[in-house]
Amino acid sequence: MNYPSITDRSFECLDEILKQYSIEPLSLNPHKILSTSFADLGDMIVQIIDDPLFINVFKDTLKNILKSILNNFPENIFWDFDFFVISMLKQALVAEEGAECFLKLFGKKIEALMELFGNKSNIHFRYLHDFVYGFDWARWVQKEPQSRHLIEPFSLIFLDYLLSRGQEILQLIDMHDRKYHQIDDNSYRNPFCFSREPKDEIYLFTHLVRRNLIPVATWDCDVSPVWNRPFYRMRETISMELHLFKEN
Repeated sequence: MNYPSITDRSFECLDEILKQYSIEPLSLNPHKILSTSFADLGDMIVQIIDDPLFINVFKDTLKNILKSILNNFPENIFWDFDFFVISMLKQALVAEEGAECFLKLFGKKIEALMELFGNKSNIHFRYLHDFVYGFDWARWVQKEPQSRHLIEPFSLIFLDYLLSRGQEILQLIDMHDRKYHQIDDNSYRNPFCFSREPKDEIYLFTHLVRRNLIPVATWDCDVSPVWNRPFYRMRETISMELHLFKEN
């Protein structure tokens, strides 16, 4: 059953927010240029659940997350959120504390992560790509695969790890760590060996897609996340092949 009145009035407003920020929401989907619209994601949601109250709370949570991303990662390039949205939905529907409580908690954790790692923090990362496309998650699972391989990329457990890791990075910055040191307020932090300037980021990630080296193909709501490949090392290797060297 379709619910166009709910979808059109609720989720299209998220697409309008992207337009207000002059965002061209690019996709890593090799068959598309732009990411799935939030209106289309809304169509998918109402096919799974038709409770107007739940849908409204879900939309508001997603709206707050989107605004937090835009405020803290204004230069983010790729905007695939299909798997993120369906993961958020599925977790809410089975949450022991209830869907609304879960969504409130989930939203607060995501917003906290945006503030912790984004452009207003001393960490000051430029993109969300490593989080959204599963590079951070795959690396985390690989450290303790037996206990972590069933934990999904956008689970509360992993979000809590990232919040803790963010605090550790801030402490390293305060101690003038070699890898995580103080940077200029006008610079973005890049702890990698390769360039992450926008044109290089697009070039590298496009090649990673072609070689099937994205841990979470977030443009596909039915994807099975992959952790058991050396994604970090392979990304570095490909960046060298492409001569995407970081300027010192």
